[in-house]
Amino acid sequence: MKFTRLAIPDAVLIEPKVFGDQRGFFMETWQKKKFAEAGIDTEFVQDNHSLSQRGTLRGLHYQLQQTQGKLVRAIQGEIYDVVVDMRKSSPTFGRWLGERLSADNKKILWVPPGFAHGFYVLSATAEVLYKATDYYAPQHERCVLWNDPDLAIAWPLSGETLLSEKDRQGSRMCDAECYP
Repeated sequence: MKFTRLAIPDAVLIEPKVFGDQRGFFMETWQKKKFAEAGIDTEFVQDNHSLSQRGTLRGLHYQLQQTQGKLVRAIQGEIYDVVVDMRKSSPTFGRWLGERLSADNKKILWVPPGFAHGFYVLSATAEVLYKATDYYAPQHERCVLWNDPDLAIAWPLSGETLLSEKDRQGSRMCDAECYP
C-alpha cells in the first residue's frame, strides 16, 4: 500500500496494491499493521455503506463527542470526497481538501477524528463504504454548510444538487461548534 499525506497532513490518501488478471482483481483495503506503520493506529467499530444517485451531496458531517475517524472508499461509481479540519488548535483549522474516489482508481481516504466529511456523487450512482472508529451518535452530530462561502469548497457540481434537509440547515463555519 502507498500512504500519501495530503495538504492537510493528518488526512491520508491510500492506494492499495491491486492484483488483477483475466478473472478480475484482488486488493487489501485495510491491514492493522500496515496502517499503524503509516501512523494510522486505530480500531474500527462500525462499517457503513451508502448508495446515492448523481448530484447527491452528503455532508459536511462530524460528531463533537464519540468523534469518528473514517476510512472511505467508493466501490461503485465515483465521488468527490471532501474533508474540513474542525480542530481550532490545528495549524490547518478551517482548511479543506478534496479527492476523487472511484471504483476504477480504488483510492481510499483516511478522514481523521476532528474533521467534517462529505461527498458529492459524480457518476450515475455511487456506492460508498466507510469504516468508523466510533459509533454513530446523532445527538452529537453537527453539520457545516456544504456551500459556506468562507470555506469556498470547489465542488465539481453539474446539474441539480440533491441534499437532505439536515444538510440544507448546516451551520456556517464561523458559527460551527468545533473541537478544541
